[in-house]
Amino acid sequence: MDRSARLKRLRFRAWHRGTREADLLIGGFFDRHHKMWSEEEIGWFERLLEEQDVDIMAWAIGTAEPPARFQGPLMAGLRQLNYIERPE
Repeated sequence: MDRSARLKRLRFRAWHRGTREADLLIGGFFDRHHKMWSEEEIGWFERLLEEQDVDIMAWAIGTAEPPARFQGPLMAGLRQLNYIERPE
């Protein structure tokens, strides 16, 4: 699958998680950062999307420690929470 199709699929998955909160957190992170990602970072995000939303959200807000496989610069970016657009 080419990069464009892969990112399009990831964007859909990031924004259709099942709850509005997860959509804003995960989809917002994707929208803010995906253009700069390497193939390895895209793979990291694909693996992250396989996890439960409750776990991803806990890792992002700091109420749970992420597994070693998700620790690193992308998780640090997810934890900043400065990418969430607040609906008016």
